[in-house]
Amino acid sequence: SYTYFCVDPSVTAVVIEGLAKHKDELGAPLCPCRHYEDKEAEVKATYWNCPCVPMRERKECHCMLFLTPDNDFAGEEQTITQEVLEATRATM
Repeated sequence: SYTYFCVDPSVTAVVIEGLAKHKDELGAPLCPCRHYEDKEAEVKATYWNCPCVPMRERKECHCMLFLTPDNDFAGEEQTITQEVLEATRATM
């Protein structure tokens, strides 16, 4: 089944920025919406690497990056451009 981005593009922008930061720093897109005692250990465990196990198994995204159509916060977009991300971040 398909997923959609949040109706509020700032949510999508912040989550994608966090994933990119973790990818650069840790070598994997570790979920940015959780607290970790040891990020390197979490990356190796892979459970919270995006898309995380709850998302892959049950379509549950704690970050609200991937939303099912029945979610009240689901928008209509399934893609987002770099320009939209940058413009959204500039207004935050």
